[in-house]
Amino acid sequence: MLMAILIGAVLGFLVGGPLGLLIGGGLGYWLARRLRRSLLGRLAAAQGQFLESTFAVMGCLCKADGRVSEDELEASRRLWDRLRLSEAQRAKARADFTRGKGPDFDLEAELARVRPILASQPGLRQIFLQVQLTAIAADGQLHPAEREMLMRVVRGLGCSEAEIAQVEAMLRGGPEAAGESGPSLEDAYRVLGVDPDASDGEIKKAYRRLMSENHPDKLAAKGLPESMREVAKERTSEIGSAYERIRKARAAA
Repeated sequence: MLMAILIGAVLGFLVGGPLGLLIGGGLGYWLARRLRRSLLGRLAAAQGQFLESTFAVMGCLCKADGRVSEDELEASRRLWDRLRLSEAQRAKARADFTRGKGPDFDLEAELARVRPILASQPGLRQIFLQVQLTAIAADGQLHPAEREMLMRVVRGLGCSEAEIAQVEAMLRGGPEAAGESGPSLEDAYRVLGVDPDASDGEIKKAYRRLMSENHPDKLAAKGLPESMREVAKERTSEIGSAYERIRKARAAA
């Protein structure tokens, strides 16, 4: 904002002298305020759509095999706890989840609404898909109908099959799934999206790119709700664990 005021003041001074300086500075301040409100409004709208679509798609996926299990319902409730949703936000999340599992839910239309937010942000896509996979895998299995529906989501968001393989690997290699042993070497390569025969330089480049794409502050500025910051931090932790697993394996070879 200060820069806008200074630019306006300088231009005003060049055009109208001391009086122009005051007018230009005031105009710069007004324009900066308008721009800031516009940007914040668009960010809030993106964050709201991200959450709305997250729970609606989750409801659709959980119902893909014909029923929503108690484990899947509990997974959604645990997510609400992790996100520290208020009562009003929980009510909205429940409504979106219920809408998603309804017989007339239009999955493609829902994905079309959230796709502009995720289209150029692979980090946001990965978190969106991670949340979905966590929910449908809560009952300990991934039903073929759920996998098929999930692939519809992947295609609807413009993702590659490699991206979904990365998320599945991340879940298998996460702390809850693997305990202290961390991800398997095979899953570690999938998390980074590289082949086992990739060079050390290629692996380091992939690691740095993913860490940059998934930085919580960057994702928040692109539409990630503040309540999902912890999920983003877990994602960067899993990327780091995968990189360390590969690095140690290669050092020991």
